[in-house]
Formats: sequence, structure tokens, C-alpha cells
Amino acid sequence: MQLADEWIEYVAATTITAHAKAYQMGIKRLCQYVDKVCGPEAAGKSLTDDDLFETLMAWELALPEDYAPSSTWPNTIAAAVRVLIVRRDDHADRVVAPALARFARGPALLGSGESTERDEFERKEKRALIRAAWQSARATRKRLEQGWARAGQGRHPDQGSWTSVPDLLWGLAHDQITPDHIRRLAPPPREWPVELQEFTAGQGCVPHPQTARLQLCRKLFASLYPTTLDLHAYRVLLMDATGHTSEEVTGFGEKDVEFLPKGVRLTLVKNRAGLRRHRAFRDRPAPAEATPDDHDEGQLTLDGARREASEIVRQLLNLTARVRAKAPDVTDTLFVSAAVPGDFTAVFNRWAPHRVTARFGNWLDAMGVEIKGDRHIGRMRKSVKVEKAIVAEGRISAAADDHTEETFANHYAQGTTLRIMSGRTISTAQQHWFDKALHRADGPTVISDTTEDVDQDLLEESGLSAQEAEDIMAGQLDMGVSHCKNPYQGPYSRPGELCAVAPLRCLECRNAWILPTNLPQLLLFEAHLKRLRTLLTPQAFERLWGRSWVNLGAVLDDRTPEELALARKHIEAGQAVLDLPLAAHTEFDA
Repeated sequence: MQLADEWIEYVAATTITAHAKAYQMGIKRLCQYVDKVCGPEAAGKSLTDDDLFETLMAWELALPEDYAPSSTWPNTIAAAVRVLIVRRDDHADRVVAPALARFARGPALLGSGESTERDEFERKEKRALIRAAWQSARATRKRLEQGWARAGQGRHPDQGSWTSVPDLLWGLAHDQITPDHIRRLAPPPREWPVELQEFTAGQGCVPHPQTARLQLCRKLFASLYPTTLDLHAYRVLLMDATGHTSEEVTGFGEKDVEFLPKGVRLTLVKNRAGLRRHRAFRDRPAPAEATPDDHDEGQLTLDGARREASEIVRQLLNLTARVRAKAPDVTDTLFVSAAVPGDFTAVFNRWAPHRVTARFGNWLDAMGVEIKGDRHIGRMRKSVKVEKAIVAEGRISAAADDHTEETFANHYAQGTTLRIMSGRTISTAQQHWFDKALHRADGPTVISDTTEDVDQDLLEESGLSAQEAEDIMAGQLDMGVSHCKNPYQGPYSRPGELCAVAPLRCLECRNAWILPTNLPQLLLFEAHLKRLRTLLTPQAFERLWGRSWVNLGAVLDDRTPEELALARKHIEAGQAVLDLPLAAHTEFDA
């Protein structure tokens, strides 16, 4: 009872809602454990007993046994009980054993666990949801219009009949009768006409005698006022149109709505984050052409014009106007409904989407929408966030427009679609650099065609400009082992400066052009590199000369034995020399 008292006061002081369940579960599970361990002595246990310390610690350590691995519930329940103990200890007139107080304020014995983020709806599922929501909204409006039209045809049941649907609707619509009147004054279900039986239970069905009157009252009210199940459609549409959470789109009242010439401004409240924001949602221009086919997998929206928040809010205001008039104390939401509980009273209040028979999953079943995975409305918010991320081309700053970027990264960027997009982006970037690595010009261009003499026309056809080809043919760009098309625009020197690494790095340069006449110098350079291989360690040679050695080998392998033999004769005759800088004859292995 001590913990229960603290729980009641704590909930009243903090006004917590859903999280209050954790405290209740903690108290219940602790009491069950104490009963199990202490037996008959459990009734006398109190928070003032020091010997309860061992029991409390053992209970906390045993909590994970009842949950799946990595569940967050054990830590949550244990933390809730600790909060209540600390709260009681903080009161000067309430006694808590010192050992228990120290335990409650001490470090947690359990890990926080791992929570699995809900995935967004698949594109196909989201389109089906939006389509079903509009169908449901139209069906609700049509049902209420028909219900009030039938009520206009009736009269008071005392003057007409207690088995006439129009008369019963008239009496309820004009507040002349109540559900309790129907319970007391309607004849037994076996005496009902077929029309009333089918109205109550459906075409071709007979209502159960024990619940027929209650079922009739609920059906009559559903013909005049929206039910909780009807309002799920408007929540889906508003979340899709605004991109905001379920709490926000169901938490604004009539006073929080301001219609603009081309849109609507809403005051949205997010209690968990302590935010109150004014957001304007502009209407889009009407599409010039018909909406793309629904089977287009690339289409992000079902119907652009229908996603206007102003139209959805306007329809919701009209739909709930009569219920709001009968519930004047409910001013903070448009999501109000009428219901008839088991005691045959008429209840006009805020909707109850967590009621067992009126949950989001019940609406999905009623509309025939199939959803894979968790049937939770929060996934709609993630779907909208994914669309924002796609439109923003992956920029978190644009997609996280109503919370922090850290929140987006932790809660919304974990969905399947964004993971696939991230993977594709990474793969595309990797492929880009891989292709660039394969095709980059880190070596010379080799002219190896010996079927005809190399002339200026051949060089121009190979990609050189007329001036470059003319300078090469005149020998003005001869760098030793190759010709350079532009020695002032080399990759190893600043633009405009003469290349300072020729001819040692010509075989690694994209500006180098190797002609058949350079073969003797290439053989001499090969001899130079072979000498260096004997002087340097393999690692040092690979680092300093590896690319030149590979490129040189590729060039020489492309020559015929006859060409190589002729070039060696030129070298032996002293007709070919290779001038290398003095630094080429000294290597520092560092």
C-alpha cells in the first residue's frame, strides 16, 4: 500500500498517462515476488524494514527472466519502483529504511536493453492506407447524412412506434428520448419487425436477445454521430497531409484553427517535447492533368489535391460539430465521438482510440487493409518523414523540420527505405571512385602502330591538338623517355611551372606520349630501374618506383622482339643516350 499511495500521488502530480502503467506493473510484480519469497510473513513487510533490501535486490535481478533478451521493460519497471521509493524517502513524515533509500538512489543493476525502432509503412501499404482513409471518410459522411435525413422523416416514438427506425432517430436527434428509454420502452427483440432487426444486426441477421437493445442504441447513435472507429481515417489523413505526429494532429481544438485564403494555420502541441507551435499548411494548385495511375511505384502521393490539410480539417469540423456542441467542456481536440456504454447512457466525449474494439488495428480490419509488421499509427509519421528525406535528397537538416537532427538520425533514419537509399548512395560513390581509379590517366599514351610511319595527322587523330602534334614531331617536347604534350601543365608541378620531375616520372604522367622512336631510351630507363631494384628494399622500390615499373613493363611487352633487338643495336652503337638528373643516382631508403 505504501508504494501504491506514492504511485497515485505521483501520477496526479505529473499527469503522466501511458508511462503510468510501468509504475503499476512494478508495484504488482514486486508484491507478487515478496509473496512468493516471504510467504505468510509478506503481509507484514514494510519499506521501513532493513531486511527487505536483499529481497528488493533479488527481485530486480530476477526481472529479466520474464522478458525477452535485450528487452527494455526490466530496467523500466525497476526504475519506476526506485522512483517511488525515492519519492517516499524525500517526504519528511514518511519513513524509509536507510538501506532501501541507498539502494533506490544507487546505480541500476540492469542494463537499459535495446529497443527496436518501428519501420515505416511500405509505399504500397501507405497508398492503401490513404485510399482506405478517404473511402472511410466518405462512407462516414454519407452514413450521417442518411441518418439525419431518416431522422427528419420520423416523429416521437410515443406518437409513432418504438420499433420504427426514423422515429427512434428523431427522438435521439431532438433529445426527446435517451438510450435508457429504448431499453425500457422498446418491445422484446422477438417482436421487432424485420427492418429493425436487420438495421441492428445487419442484412439477413437476427440480433442476440440479450444484447439487442444495446446494439440497437449503438447503431442509432452511429447513424447520427461519428464513432471512435470513424475518426481513425481523419487521423491518418492529417498525419499524411501535415507530417506531424498523432499526438499533434489529434490535440488541437476549434480555437487552434485559422483558415487562410489558401490554406490553414494550426496550433500544434507536443506534450512530450513541451512544444507549442503554429504551423501554416498551404493549399497546392490544382493539377492540370489527371492523377498518375495508382500502380505507379515511383509515385509518392496518391492524390496531391486531396492531401490539403485545410480540406481535411474543414471536413472534420463539420463531422464533429454536433458532438462538440454536446461536449462543450472538450475544447482541446476535434476528435470527439458519441458512444453508448453498457449502462445505456449517452456519452459525448473525446475519442478513445485505445479502447479494445476501436483501435487502429480494428479500423484496418474493417477497411480490409493488410499491413505487414506492427500495426501502429506511428509508422505513418515515419513514412511521411521518409518522403521528406527523399524530397530533400537526404539532407537531414531539411527532413528534421520539427525536431532536432539527432532525433531524426536516431528514430527516423533507421527505416528500411532510408537504409536502402544510404546503401545505394554509398555504392554509387564507391563505384564512381572505382571507375575513376580504373580509367584515370596515371600513365602515358602509347603510339605503337608500326604499320605506317608516325606523322602529325596520326597524332592529331590520337587526341592531340595540331600545335601539340607539330611540336612533338619537331622534337621540341622530347623529355627523354617520352614526349610531353604540355610540360607547363604537369600533375607534379604548379600550373605554369616547367615540370621538375621529367624524365623520372614521365611513365606515371598523363601528359606523356610515347612514340616508337622512344624505345631505346625506355630500355635504358629499364636498366636504371633494375639497378635500383638491387639497391632498395622491395617495399621501398614499390613505394618509389612501383607504378613506373609496371607501366614500363606494359609498354615494352607491347613491342615485338624485332623492335627490341633493333633498339638495343642503337644503344650498343652509341646512338641512344638517356640523360638523368644527378638525384636519380642517389636513393634514400627512408
